[in-house]
Amino acid sequence: MSRIKIEKKIVKYHVQKPEAEKPAAREAREGKVLRKEGGGKVLRIHEKLERPEVLIGSTYKIKTPVSDHAMYLTINDIVMNEGTEHEHRRPFEIFINSKNLDHFQWIVALTRVISAVFRKGGEVVFLTEELKAVFDPRGGYWQPGGKFMPSIVAEIGYVVERHLQSIGLMQKPGLDDAQRMLVEAKRKEYEDRHKQQDAFAESGYPEGAQLCAKCSTAAVVLMDGCMTCLSCGESKCG
Repeated sequence: MSRIKIEKKIVKYHVQKPEAEKPAAREAREGKVLRKEGGGKVLRIHEKLERPEVLIGSTYKIKTPVSDHAMYLTINDIVMNEGTEHEHRRPFEIFINSKNLDHFQWIVALTRVISAVFRKGGEVVFLTEELKAVFDPRGGYWQPGGKFMPSIVAEIGYVVERHLQSIGLMQKPGLDDAQRMLVEAKRKEYEDRHKQQDAFAESGYPEGAQLCAKCSTAAVVLMDGCMTCLSCGESKCG
């Protein structure tokens, strides 16, 4: 900082204060209100948004073979811009209840962190990928139907993903019409050729099918000299 020499005698002074920030600018900076060209105000979720008296909730049951007690996962949503063309639901908080006290500490920590991310606003889809990537060092387990779960946390991630898809924040993955028709045709051809009992009672896939690295379903069979998944269409031959 440069030094300024004052030649005259100081007889009075005042402290210069910054200009008061306009309310509209402050709201835009804090993420409270976003104006559109249409004229109306669009409310966005942010960490300072107060919890409403009533929230819409969905509860999911998680029963794993590695625990005697089931988990009940509840996700509460907040309705933003209710009654307008911009109305939509956003996850606001999550609760996990279980009689198994062995998981109490990490369940409390996980629910608080996920709820904090929900209330922060913005992109929350990344949470599902992070949760699904958690592996149990003792090994995972198989769900009824032939889907492999690497850990309990990963299954929580799949449940959160399913909930985000149900409220429209995520698109459900799927095959296009041509791929779906090809998979159904190949599946019918293989089943007609072998007529074997399914490996899992509810899966509908042939016995001896291998685990698919893409969709984690035991549905990979040797077809026309190439390993092909009957669930998602993944093929080693492209």
